[in-house]
Amino acid sequence: MNLFTLLDQAAARFGDRGAVFHGRRQVCTWSELRERALRLAASIRQSVPAGARIAIASENRPEIVELMFAIWAAECVVVPVNFKLHVREMLQILDDAGAALVFTSAKIGAALAPATEMPVEVVTGASYQNRFTTAPSDPPDTDPAALAWLFYTSGTTGRSKGAMLSHRNLIAMTVAHLADFDAADQNCSLVHGAPMSHGSGLYIAPYVLRGARQVVPESGAFEPEEFLDLCDHHPGCATFLAPTMVQRLVQTGRPRPRQLRTIVYGGGPMYVDSLKRALAAFGPIFTQLYGQGEAPMTITGLRQADHLGADDVVLGSVGYARSGVDVAVRRPDGTLAEIGEIGEIVCRGDVVMAGYWNNPDATAATLHDGWLRTGDMGCFDTRGYLTLRDRSKDVVISGGSNIYPREVEEVLLEHPAVLEACVVGAPDADWGEVVVAFVVGQVEPADLDAHLLQRIARFKRPKRYEFVDELPKNSYGKILKRELRDRLADQLT
Repeated sequence: MNLFTLLDQAAARFGDRGAVFHGRRQVCTWSELRERALRLAASIRQSVPAGARIAIASENRPEIVELMFAIWAAECVVVPVNFKLHVREMLQILDDAGAALVFTSAKIGAALAPATEMPVEVVTGASYQNRFTTAPSDPPDTDPAALAWLFYTSGTTGRSKGAMLSHRNLIAMTVAHLADFDAADQNCSLVHGAPMSHGSGLYIAPYVLRGARQVVPESGAFEPEEFLDLCDHHPGCATFLAPTMVQRLVQTGRPRPRQLRTIVYGGGPMYVDSLKRALAAFGPIFTQLYGQGEAPMTITGLRQADHLGADDVVLGSVGYARSGVDVAVRRPDGTLAEIGEIGEIVCRGDVVMAGYWNNPDATAATLHDGWLRTGDMGCFDTRGYLTLRDRSKDVVISGGSNIYPREVEEVLLEHPAVLEACVVGAPDADWGEVVVAFVVGQVEPADLDAHLLQRIARFKRPKRYEFVDELPKNSYGKILKRELRDRLADQLT
């Protein structure tokens, strides 16, 4: 089974029903979506071979759905690009992937096209529309082991690595979602509040399989009032949101929309008090997932029922192993940790990636005998609930986005007035964590902001700077990040 089969089945069963909506407006039916995807696929294959990497860089737009299935119908590989990245960062991903073509929104295209010789095509332009004059291709007979999705996730160095996800990986994710989290059907909707380049886009697959409509907000972004209005309009709404987005919904003070039935939250820490407020505001509609780009959306989780009457330990956990996934906690020597003992979380199953694109060293460091080393630290309790205790990597997760300190530090050190820099995450009630930079040097914060905004994405910029005479180091000269985090914690008490 390959991913285009999901659309094939939906079109056969629900052909005349609405498939994709832009706000409240129906864009196409399932039969029309299938036809558009096959025409796009035929036009794509006129210029690129099977296996080509084709990027999508855009705010949330309805065209993303047809593009994904068109790329799979052309037996090519989807490379989703975070639209919030700086152009320089986008180019690094496109170059690493060897992308043959980039489809963009008008805004992203205007910034990207002058910076590259790679073909950049705007989905609202005439060239894109002309593709639909091509006769449709036949549905593909793709090997499920073939590469389908190249998901770029940075490491501690900040340089992006492409997690290679096959059709089989994403089918396993699809089946696990429907088995564990959501019994969607043709009378349901997936509302894309979070970026479609990440988890929300991955969740297209299970909802297409069930014939549930895809709803893309007209704003192309997460606007709480717009999101809630759409959940009042469309039937049986489900969504994937980062914890900070859930908090923004609660802060509106509005009651749960009558059609909102499932919120899957993940991608960052959800504090217990925040979760309790969300449950009080909207009721038991929440499902939690813990996953990584290397095991998309599928390592552990908490179902809606698990939240009912749960104690703080359960609410503060990331649940238990998902269907089709083995999860373990291991000591540094590779042996299994005892109950309550903290170690590195590892997992295996059909959902786990094949490796990193053109990066055998990173693959060898991450995959061992079929097990994915997550780099996250945690422990199991006697009931089988897994709790994250710390991250072995120093990644900061702010508003559901991963921010890698070394990347920010390296750019800060490019400023001539910065002698030393160290970036850490600080707990924040709204964002989960925020980036704080400790800086040695005589420079104004505004100058650092301007320097960073010319080089990296805005969301990676530190929320504040702490200027110090020196950074704490151990006897080997390594900066003691934990001591810096402790300083920030002391400021909160």
